[in-house]
Amino acid sequence: MIDVSGIVIEIDEIVLSLKKEILLKDVCHKILRQHIVDEAAQARNITITPEDIQVEADRLRHEYHLQKASDTLAWLEEQLVTMEDWEAGIRDRLLLQKLTECLFNQNVESFFAQNRLDFERALVYQIIVPYAQLAQEIFYEIEEEEISFYEAAHLYDVDPKRRYGCGYEGELYRWSLKPDISALVFGADPKKVIAPVQTEQGYHLLMVEEFLSAELTPELHQEILQKLFKEWLDAEFNHFLHNQPPSIIEDEATGL
Repeated sequence: MIDVSGIVIEIDEIVLSLKKEILLKDVCHKILRQHIVDEAAQARNITITPEDIQVEADRLRHEYHLQKASDTLAWLEEQLVTMEDWEAGIRDRLLLQKLTECLFNQNVESFFAQNRLDFERALVYQIIVPYAQLAQEIFYEIEEEEISFYEAAHLYDVDPKRRYGCGYEGELYRWSLKPDISALVFGADPKKVIAPVQTEQGYHLLMVEEFLSAELTPELHQEILQKLFKEWLDAEFNHFLHNQPPSIIEDEATGL
């Protein structure tokens, strides 16, 4: 049971609430994935030391502005967890990180090299409007230099953030775009507006500011690392589900 401001909530009530909100399955799957991580780490002799946990706890205290031990205890009490619970969560996250690096850190550079084209980038500006006629009119006005792309984005884009940014979409990887849009963007001439194209979002006018070559930055290294690990964990999870009776899965995940 859990005490919330003097009110006792039984574990059965929590489970029932998760069921009613259609959240129980997600929680159970998260628990099962942690089991897979724990077993894989154990098989590779990966451990988390008390010193590892202390360093991460200190970092989090700084991040959350918990200057004193009493501040930390008060914050944990508000979250309805004990110090032991918090440290167990830190341990799980650190174990996940160490396992990810152990399994795939050495594969990142080769994955990047084999998929280099996918990591080419374009600095893209975009306008999305709801109607084909409006999109075509804006396109012609920009072509005739009656209005600039940036002015048109500020006036017509359906998204407030892009309006305020005058159409700025940001640096986009080739792989992050749908194939038809990717072909248009990476086949375009810089600074030239691409004729309107329709998607489920509306009618798009796109302009590439510049192309950026693929570069294995620390951020991209981490992104690829997480992608490789997620694919592995998904495969392990699906294998586990398909080789376990449903009743066993439910019993392990819920503790019921």
